[in-house]
Amino acid sequence: MKLRYQFRLYPSAPQKIELAKAFGCARVVWNDALRIRQDAYKRGQPLPSIVALAKQVITEAKKTEERAWLAEVSAVILQSSLRDLQTAYSNFFASKKGTRKGPKIGPPRFKKKTSRQAVRFTKAARFFITEDGKLRLPKVGEVEVRWTRELPSDPSSVTVIKDAAGRYFASFVVEAEDKPLPELDKEETDTGIDPGLSSYAVLRGRKIASPKFFRRQEKKLRRAQRKLSRCQKGSNNRSKAKLAVAKLHARIADQRRDFIEQETTRITRESQAVYLEDLAVKGMAKSFGKSVHDQSLGMFARTLEAKCARYGRIFVKVDRFFPSTQLCSHCGALTGPKGKDGLRIRTWTCDCGTTHDRDQNAEYNLRLEGRSIVAEGRSDT
Repeated sequence: MKLRYQFRLYPSAPQKIELAKAFGCARVVWNDALRIRQDAYKRGQPLPSIVALAKQVITEAKKTEERAWLAEVSAVILQSSLRDLQTAYSNFFASKKGTRKGPKIGPPRFKKKTSRQAVRFTKAARFFITEDGKLRLPKVGEVEVRWTRELPSDPSSVTVIKDAAGRYFASFVVEAEDKPLPELDKEETDTGIDPGLSSYAVLRGRKIASPKFFRRQEKKLRRAQRKLSRCQKGSNNRSKAKLAVAKLHARIADQRRDFIEQETTRITRESQAVYLEDLAVKGMAKSFGKSVHDQSLGMFARTLEAKCARYGRIFVKVDRFFPSTQLCSHCGALTGPKGKDGLRIRTWTCDCGTTHDRDQNAEYNLRLEGRSIVAEGRSDT
């Protein structure tokens, strides 16, 4: 399977200038190609192929005075930008026909110079890692890398990213083999996962407390945003204030990502089978806003599913309409709390006389439903 390994880059001042040129040239090529395709569509002409676009916006453009500076960067990143545009069009057409899974997406749009920028170098660019551990990029030079682990194989491509906080990263795409963990007793080590807001998630035998990274930094973030809004547009002080806000957001995102990586790894090691409730995160965000986004339950689900697939664990998503909270795990009656008002009720007593903890009861029901899904073969996970 293909994985991404991301490491921090520390380019020198001249290298930052070269990378800025690369970001700008890739953006210009994207916009030129998009404009040509839009004009062809308006005139009722067939859309030009990727080969014709490459010849027009790269090869021929370099010979003109207006675009001669495109020759100052590697041609590979310009071609990668065109391939990304082609992929964006393919996804749009597939979404319009209904053959693409997920929400509907619109057509490609023109790129602006934003705080986050990226370019991709493929094998054709002949990038490589030097003996002293630096990343050699064409027309950029040898960039210092902060290695935190070894790559499992030679990378097929590397994406250089500059985020809003001014940090640089190298994201390598590598081919990695699955690493199945020792098999555990399924009946004793499977778990249902009931994600929520009061607790991040309830598992068999334990609860994961909600870290609330955004809420803990909200006061400091509000102060920084207030300072930004008072700065004059275009001033150096506004640039500094904007960077301060971006660094706070980056810190929150890093903490949340690290938390999810650690918890999903622990769950994968301790569980032979995982049954996760498939929540409608977007719908929840409309009602609970910041609290839902702060939990980042979608990232948690995707990360957990990928790790279960790599380490040989069973992963099943239980339908979001399964009444795990309302179902009595003792008698099977639907007597649990219902509606928005029911969210405040943390313990309840069924008509059969059994008293339930809301979250633990939901986890047990999810576990039983997950087992039945696997037994009946209703899931291909």
